[in-house]
Amino acid sequence: MNKLEKFRELGLSDKTLKALSKKGFEEPSPIQALTIPVLLKGEKDVIGQAQTGTGKTAAFALPILEKIEKSTGKIRAIILAPTRELAIQVAEETNSFASGRNIKVVPVYGGQSIELQIRQVKKGVDVVVGTPGRVLDLIDRRLLKLDEIDYFILDEADEMLNMGFIEDIEKILSYTKEDKRMLFFSATMPREILKIAETHMRPGYEVLKVEAKELTTNLTDQIYFEVKQKDKFEALCRIIDLEPDFYGIVFCRTKNDVNELAGKLNDRGYDAGELHGDITQNYRETTLKRFKDKKLTILVATDVAARGIDVNDLTHVVNYSVPQEAESYVHRIGRTGRAGKEGTAITFITPSEYKKLLQIKRITKTDIRKEKIPGIKDVIISRKFRIKESINNEISEGNISNFLDMSRELLKEGSPEEIIAALLKINYEDVLDSSNYNEIEEANVDRTGKTRLFIALGRVDKVTPKKIVDLIARESKIDRDKIKNVEVYENFSFMNVPFAEAEYILDIFKKQKKGRKPLVEKAKVKSNDDEKEEETPKRRGRRSKESSNDKKEPKTRKKESSKEAVLDKPKRGRKKKTEGSTSK
Repeated sequence: MNKLEKFRELGLSDKTLKALSKKGFEEPSPIQALTIPVLLKGEKDVIGQAQTGTGKTAAFALPILEKIEKSTGKIRAIILAPTRELAIQVAEETNSFASGRNIKVVPVYGGQSIELQIRQVKKGVDVVVGTPGRVLDLIDRRLLKLDEIDYFILDEADEMLNMGFIEDIEKILSYTKEDKRMLFFSATMPREILKIAETHMRPGYEVLKVEAKELTTNLTDQIYFEVKQKDKFEALCRIIDLEPDFYGIVFCRTKNDVNELAGKLNDRGYDAGELHGDITQNYRETTLKRFKDKKLTILVATDVAARGIDVNDLTHVVNYSVPQEAESYVHRIGRTGRAGKEGTAITFITPSEYKKLLQIKRITKTDIRKEKIPGIKDVIISRKFRIKESINNEISEGNISNFLDMSRELLKEGSPEEIIAALLKINYEDVLDSSNYNEIEEANVDRTGKTRLFIALGRVDKVTPKKIVDLIARESKIDRDKIKNVEVYENFSFMNVPFAEAEYILDIFKKQKKGRKPLVEKAKVKSNDDEKEEETPKRRGRRSKESSNDKKEPKTRKKESSKEAVLDKPKRGRKKKTEGSTSK
């Protein structure tokens, strides 16, 4: 437990330390070090502010599990998350921390059968992790009783605000008792969130803030390859073969991806190990030691499993799967370029992921340049060079005396050229034969493609296509000629712009929203192009806000007070709530 001594100093029990050890934790992140002692004391409500990907789940889950300790048959804590993906992620991680405790954690969210979730809740639950709409749905059905909860947690509170969940949060709070502990965790802390805190938190609540670090990647050469999903493995092998001293981490999205890729690499003859959340602590420590000793030169890992790895001389980080967020991208590639040594970060981009790459480039403010996947000829030339280099190194080191007698005997059987050729064939025929390499098809990424945008202004606001173009060009400073196919309907409009400009426009209007839904969003295009209203971002009804079995038609937005208010100082329509698929 020596590696976990800093966690012990925060006040966590041996049972919790054992769970942390099993997951491969070594020392607390800054937000964990700040919040865990305060929450264990149980005296104050807390607002925790730290960047995404800094371990906020453990910061609130660990002390809550310590306090709950054992099941009582009643809901003791509720954790609200803005998306179904985050709810699942938080529930899974909280469950893993509860190892060895008789505590049941259940996620509830839209997009999955509500009947299945009802059965889970009826069996008894201690901690509910849910999206606001589904939580309210279950409250309405009298299945979630929150009148005796001890903890009310908002995860990614700023995203809750961005997605228009403030009213739902207030409603859920009305079903809880007054003397509960309230914990808000967020990457930023908008005024609206602080207003809720002042209204509902007990006086003297504490704000614990970890200063955001600049997203910087100065010592890392960043490149990307365009490749079809089916050709990723072949592309990775070529990159490894081309580098004389490849020593790096390959990041995948899921544990199944990690297992599959590590297995394929080992089958191909590479020295690869794997790390993900399901491996034992003993296996993790053994794998990391072999990797640090360079007995393994490739480590295939998920983001969570790679936390805490301290290796300073990696040559490469490969994003086999594109990270979901810019912060994750920076955390991954930051493992190269340490100790003043420049590293290389490689990202595989499939045709459907080009827009995600543009988003990462924009947020990190860095250049990620495109390169061509090494050709078969290049790989073979590189291998030949290394074979020659290896032979010359053996000669210069002089450790070949045991083979000289056999060498002289062989020279009596044929010419030196024939004997060397035969040895090369025996040892390297497979790797030097171009027919043994798989071809890689061109990915054909569409850089000139268009993004369809939804604008929450329509004829009721007295707008025309020209006024829409004027507004977007004025606010975003993009070339007016980039805005195409503007269509104005009664309550909303659409337009098409290139991928890169679309990301910039969305960023500009997201910053202007001031707690409400942005004026401009990506359109949710349906298969029936004739029904244009189907393309509006979902606006959930009151009861089954997230249920895929009870979808409601989009509601129209309220008319603004005047034409000038819309065009000179754009106002937003009514808050539109959606629990989308963006993972945090």
